[in-house]
Amino acid sequence: MARTRLTPEREGELYEAVLDLLREVGYDALTMDAIAARTRSSKATLYRQWGSKPELVAKALRHNKPGDLSDIDTGSLRGDFHTVLSRTDDCQMEKDAALMRGLSHAVHEYPELLQALRELLIEPEMNGFDEMLQRAVARGELRADNPALKYIPHMLVGALAARQLIEDRPVDRAFLTDYVDSVVLPALGV
Repeated sequence: MARTRLTPEREGELYEAVLDLLREVGYDALTMDAIAARTRSSKATLYRQWGSKPELVAKALRHNKPGDLSDIDTGSLRGDFHTVLSRTDDCQMEKDAALMRGLSHAVHEYPELLQALRELLIEPEMNGFDEMLQRAVARGELRADNPALKYIPHMLVGALAARQLIEDRPVDRAFLTDYVDSVVLPALGV
């Protein structure tokens, strides 16, 4: 059966409603019925468009991400990282971090959610970072055999989680910019 095409505006409204509901009730209590009611859609339409709750949640999160990382090419790795960080604001970062903390618990109970997040959110982000890093290698900024290259995603995710745990403060752009300049780039020899 062919999917009816939603307008980008309507799709964005649906995704925003899904994220709002997710923040309000958490993944466990999020139902397709609640999403249908909030978005004035039919449950059948939601399943036809997205197939499942995990896929809808992952696509809503992906839609919320500002742009594709592989599109960023300022000519320097430092410039690329700073451009990535400039694409969001502190308020959105705090909301996203709270959402991801809630989902980090749900992925242990719902393997289909973890799979959808990996396919639709995590892998595209990691591929984008990998492209940025490979361009830096091609430009001669990084050595291809630098052992830190494979740990960049771990460093960045670790920074997001650790700030709240260690300092009981939300992650913000100033923190991440300083972290990239003080930890990530020096680890890469930049």
